[in-house]
Amino acid sequence: MVSNQQTSNILRPPAGDAAALLETLKHFIEHTEHHRLTTAKHVITQHERDAAYGICNEITRLHSALYAFCRTSDDIVDQAAEGTAPQALAHWVSLVHNRTSPPDNPVLIAWNDTVLNYDISQELVDELLAGIAMDLTVTRYESFEDLWLYCYRVASVVGLISMQIIGYVDEAVDYAVKLGVALQLTNILRDIGEDANRGRIYIPQQDLQRYGLSDEDIFQRRRTPQFKAMLRFQSARAHALYEAAWPGVGMLNPDSSLAIAAAATIYRGILDSIHSADYDVFTKRAYVPLVRKVGLLIGAYARLKRDFQ
Repeated sequence: MVSNQQTSNILRPPAGDAAALLETLKHFIEHTEHHRLTTAKHVITQHERDAAYGICNEITRLHSALYAFCRTSDDIVDQAAEGTAPQALAHWVSLVHNRTSPPDNPVLIAWNDTVLNYDISQELVDELLAGIAMDLTVTRYESFEDLWLYCYRVASVVGLISMQIIGYVDEAVDYAVKLGVALQLTNILRDIGEDANRGRIYIPQQDLQRYGLSDEDIFQRRRTPQFKAMLRFQSARAHALYEAAWPGVGMLNPDSSLAIAAAATIYRGILDSIHSADYDVFTKRAYVPLVRKVGLLIGAYARLKRDFQ
């Protein structure tokens, strides 16, 4: 049973916490390189700027520098040669902080232009980068509160930055945070097997212990009754967060509300797919089939009309 407190509380990291975490990356960069990054400047032409947005469009299939920036930030760590991820992220963070736009990096050109045009909060950018940095050092989370911080940084913050671009009302912020946590928790449940292959367990240790499970049960892929019960609990937690976030969808403009409602509803459908697969997250990757997606889209549209129009 998921308590109301678990979905009503909004946990935020202390101001400056993300910046302090990113500061620790600086020792991975040689002093001479850091000086070069902070002093090198290039005046971006309009042609370079237009081309940069075009490449971001190709990366994400959406005209969005934000999502291209997020994907590139993830890829820098995921695709780094073994043992070099901290250095790669430190280099990227230095470029981002100094608003440096190398002419051969279209993502940064478009991102820096977006930050300038929409006055994107540096604090939110740091939170996003700090979430990526957490994946370099954190492989376990003791409590759901600890996991919430990670989910906030890698998912909720993306929504908050999006809202700075499309516009929002202050009352929608807490709902957006909850939706981000719900989406990331869904990711975590779907990817338990894949993450275990990388030595990571995102399910809170306290929750594993509550159901009589250990890390070894995850690594050995034991789909026991206790494991299934634990996943049912986590799914219920995610469902509760989706419901708690729903009122915020109605606070967005009509175009945005439909897009967010559709995305959230389809992603929530992954939880049902996990259940239908009898909680086999070790040998199957849960997804929502096309026919089911169409039904969920129709349902999301009908619910929007019923609840907010």
